[in-house]
Amino acid sequence: MNVLLIGSGGREHALAWKIAQSPLLTKLYIAPGNPGTALCGTNVSIPPDNFPALAQFARKENVQLIVVGPEDPLVKGIVDFFRDQEDLDWVTIVGPDSKGARLEGSKDFAKQFMQANGIPTAAYHTVWADRSIQPLTTPSDHETIIRSMHPPYVVKADGLAAGKGVVILNDRDAAIREVGEMFTGKFGSAGEKVVIEEYLRGIELSVFILTDGKSYVLLPEAKDYKRVGEGDTGLNTGGMGAVSPVPFADKTFMDKVRIRIIEPTIKGLQASGIPYRGFVFFGLMNVGGDPFVIEYNVRMGDPEAEVVIPRIQSDLLELLIAAGEGTLGDKKLLIREEAAVTVMLVSGGYPGPYQKGKIIAGLDDAGNDIVFHSGTSVADGKLVTGGGRVVALTSLNRDWKQGLRKSYEAAGRVSFEGMYYRHDIGFDL
Repeated sequence: MNVLLIGSGGREHALAWKIAQSPLLTKLYIAPGNPGTALCGTNVSIPPDNFPALAQFARKENVQLIVVGPEDPLVKGIVDFFRDQEDLDWVTIVGPDSKGARLEGSKDFAKQFMQANGIPTAAYHTVWADRSIQPLTTPSDHETIIRSMHPPYVVKADGLAAGKGVVILNDRDAAIREVGEMFTGKFGSAGEKVVIEEYLRGIELSVFILTDGKSYVLLPEAKDYKRVGEGDTGLNTGGMGAVSPVPFADKTFMDKVRIRIIEPTIKGLQASGIPYRGFVFFGLMNVGGDPFVIEYNVRMGDPEAEVVIPRIQSDLLELLIAAGEGTLGDKKLLIREEAAVTVMLVSGGYPGPYQKGKIIAGLDDAGNDIVFHSGTSVADGKLVTGGGRVVALTSLNRDWKQGLRKSYEAAGRVSFEGMYYRHDIGFDL
C-alpha cells in the first residue's frame, strides 16, 4: 500500500516511524515532512492545506491511504475535498470531515456537544466580539460574567490558535483584558468567539482512541506538560514533554472514562450524523477520581504522540486501514509494557520570539533514545533549528523514572545555541 502522511512535526515523525515498520507498506510519502520523516519515507514539498496539489499527487503516485496529522487541514475540510473528487473514490482518508473536526475547531461547538450528550465538563459561557449576534441565552457581556465567577479564570479562544488560545489567569481585571484582546485580534478570527470556563482543580491527562465511527481501540494514555517553566510555571506552549502510562489512570478510572466520555462521544457523533473515522484526543482532568473533559482534539497530540506511538506493539498501519475502511471492530491493540517518556528541546525564547537556523549537534550521540524531529530543517547541508520546539527525545524503560534519566542524559549530549528544556517532566506523578 502507498501511504501519504500529511504534516511536518514531531507527531508526524512518530507516525512515520511506526508506519514505516509495517509489512503492509509499499511506499510512504510525507507532505511536507521534515528531516526526521525523510529517514522513514519520501518527503514531498506540498503544504498541508494545498488540497488540489495533494489530490494530484495521490493520483500520480497511486496513493491508497492518507493519514492527516495536524488539525488545520481537517478543520479546513481536506476530507470533504477528497470525498468530492469522483476519480479518487479509491483513496481512504484517516481523519474526520469538517463537521467532525468542529470538535476541535470550535470550543463552543465542543461544549454544546458535551452538554447535549451528558459528557462531564466544566460549566461555561460563550461570548461574541460582535454582541449583536450573541444568542439571548448569554445576555451578559464578558466583564459581567467574569465578575460573577471565582478565580482562576479560564479564557479560551473559540477557534484554532496553534495551541496557545487557552489562558488561565488569577487576576480578574487581567482576565477581562484578555477577552478584549482576543476580541480585537490577538488570535485572529479564532477570537471572534470566546469561551469563559469554570476552573477545574485536579491533574490532567490525555486519552486517545482510534475509531471507525462505530468501534474503537483505546490507545495508551499520556500526560503532557504545557507550561514552559519548571513546576508548571510560565506561558503555555505546544508541550514541553510527556509520559506514558499515567500512574493514576488505573482500571477504575479508565472504566469511568470509557463509560462516561468515550462511548457517549461516539454515540453522540452517530446521532449527529457525523461519519467520524480517525483519532479522538480527550484532554481530561482527574477531579477527585472523576474524569472531566477539558477539550477535544481530532488528531494525535504532540508531544503525546512521541510517547503513545512507541508503546503500540500492533501494526499501526493495519489499524489505520481498518479505521478508514470501517472494520476496526475486528482488530485488537497490543501495547508494550515499557513506559515511555519524552523531553522536548526548544529554542531560546520559545514560546515567544526565537531565532531559527541554529546548528544542531549531538543527535547521533543520543544513545538508545528515539529522536523525533519536531522543528528542524537543513541549511548548507547541516541540520539546523527550524521551529520553537525542535527535537523530542523519547526513551522506553520498564520504569518511567529511569526512562526520564535516559532522556535527560541524551539531552545533555545534544546542543544548539539557546537550547532549553524542562528538567522536571513527571514531577507531579
